[in-house]
Amino acid sequence: DVDLDRVDFFRVPTDRSWTRDFCPLFVRRKDGDVALVNWKFTGWAKYRNWKRDDAVPDRLARLLGRRQWKPQFAKRGNRIGSRIVLEGGAVDVNGRGTLLTTEECLLSPVQARNPGATRADLEQAVAAYLGSRHVIWLGEGIVGDDTHGHVDDVARFTDERTVVVAAEENTADPNHRRLLENRRRLEAATDQDRRPLRVVTLPMPAPLSCDGQRLPASYANFYVGNAVVLVPTFNDPEDRHALHTLAKLFPTRRVVGIHAVDLVLGLGTLHCMTQPEPA
Repeated sequence: DVDLDRVDFFRVPTDRSWTRDFCPLFVRRKDGDVALVNWKFTGWAKYRNWKRDDAVPDRLARLLGRRQWKPQFAKRGNRIGSRIVLEGGAVDVNGRGTLLTTEECLLSPVQARNPGATRADLEQAVAAYLGSRHVIWLGEGIVGDDTHGHVDDVARFTDERTVVVAAEENTADPNHRRLLENRRRLEAATDQDRRPLRVVTLPMPAPLSCDGQRLPASYANFYVGNAVVLVPTFNDPEDRHALHTLAKLFPTRRVVGIHAVDLVLGLGTLHCMTQPEPA
């Protein structure tokens, strides 16, 4: 049973359900002070209906009584002070200064969030607003991801030095090459203190599609709560393997599979539809 006395409900109009991408990112200082980072959201530079989503962080800042920052580029070409576009699903962090992202999402001219922004521009931005001292750039996301390369379907930190990375064993699958390249990059990478990472592979489910479109089904799109880890499952033989792998990596949390085939028809699952506030 859910203790509803511990749940606050806010009615906020949105264009879609993927709160990971348009809600603010919460940041916390060592003294415990929490604030919101309100990145601009533009529908992944793909869809036109995003203005209600983009207004959500302002509304939440008022409802929660939190300070917020709206990141801007200090200088980019002739544009000074332009808002920085970034989605929560585009980054993953270890909480110690290292951030994961992909070149396909943040640097590609396809679905370009910040046209003209360089790798250095973006690294400076996440350092200033998220405290990230070290950025690990992976290559591409998975096939079927309409965000064009979000890292939360590809690789995730499970602790400050351990990363799970999706792996496709079928060499005929277009995900095989791109996920293998991401794994190789992680195995060669270090954390913010130049220590090697522990890299653990996570299987991929069999391909799912709808009306000829490949769906972005991935076990890496799990959500980490205070006491649980919620993992999308797809009625697939690899479900059990993925749950077992994550259970070993989160020994103090209960790992729970949530059937997510209906969710992935909307091109996202559990991580995409959540945005945590620090406890």
